[in-house]
Amino acid sequence: MLCDMCQASLEARIDGELTADESREIDRHLATCPSCARQFATLSETRRLVSENAMRYTAPDVLKARIRGAVARMASPPVVAPKTNRFRWWREVAAGVAIAIVSSGVTLVAANRSGTRYSAEDELLASHVRSLMPGHLTDVLSTEHHSVKPWFNGRVDLSPAVPNLDAAGFPLIGGRADYVRGRVVPVVVYARRQHMINVYAWPSSAAGGAPPNDLGRNGYHFVTWRSGGIEYWAVSDLNAAELHTFVATFAAAR
Repeated sequence: MLCDMCQASLEARIDGELTADESREIDRHLATCPSCARQFATLSETRRLVSENAMRYTAPDVLKARIRGAVARMASPPVVAPKTNRFRWWREVAAGVAIAIVSSGVTLVAANRSGTRYSAEDELLASHVRSLMPGHLTDVLSTEHHSVKPWFNGRVDLSPAVPNLDAAGFPLIGGRADYVRGRVVPVVVYARRQHMINVYAWPSSAAGGAPPNDLGRNGYHFVTWRSGGIEYWAVSDLNAAELHTFVATFAAAR
């Protein structure tokens, strides 16, 4: 897929307007194209910020009636109207244009904010939520770590840990390659009841290990830790206590 074709479909991908095959084609391109992946992440973050921070007002009935009247008159055959009525009609149209400008301004402010606030948590949250869309949770669907672990060979720059945690109540679902923090990374997927847990991993430049550290955002929990020269992030909407239990079990079994 060419970048131009991908970029023209990114908003439709975010809004869930594509077919399953079209979505998979877009996702495969995003996993290998840093430029398109960055644009997709920015659009996803902009949508989130607008949804969370945009102020919404209910239009008064008078304004609704004026807009409906203006639209109806635009669809009617042209009539020579008195000068005063023509002025009133243009004033109503101007009001509609003003509303559109204000809406565009909100989007622009959100986009600017996304550029200044973007962080590892933002990227991982966008990736986690994207993975919950139909058809993108896993590239390899298997409950056997002997099937999941070899799948990453040649696709990412490290061999991720894929421990079997069924006995602890965290069954393996599969794995996928995703684009996070400027690189293609392995993601191993586990479940806990109806909750999905995405475990991301990439090489760490920091020396030594680091104990788990947790963060939260918008109802999702993040636990990050370092071990053996690898930085791990576990992301889920599972409650913090159970996610920490998962991380402890995962770290002990790897």
